[in-house]
Amino acid sequence: MEVLKKKISTFRGEGGRVRITDEGLLMEILSAWEQWTGPQKDFYKAIGVSQTGMASVIGRAKKLRREGHFPVEEFKEIKVSEGSAVENSLSGCNVIEVNWENGRVLRFGAVDLLVDFLKKVA
Repeated sequence: MEVLKKKISTFRGEGGRVRITDEGLLMEILSAWEQWTGPQKDFYKAIGVSQTGMASVIGRAKKLRREGHFPVEEFKEIKVSEGSAVENSLSGCNVIEVNWENGRVLRFGAVDLLVDFLKKVA
């Protein structure tokens, strides 16, 4: 957050107003805002900008993402055929099973894999 705060401060004008023109920084701010788990008020304090000053910045970043200006992470689909070595290796250990749509059952051998999958499909 300190690095982000310093980057934002480079776009601060004489009157203290923040005018961010860098699309890369807009994306950083938006992703940090989306990942913030605490109160929004604390997020604005952490980056050193008022809520009213940052609302338009976040709004612009969301608009740019909707219009496709920011690259979206590629989703890699993994296809496992029935009876494969991966499926057989998961059968004898502690497995996390998720009942997915259309009666599909997804099996994960580690919590990290499940969390990564859920982040990508959200």
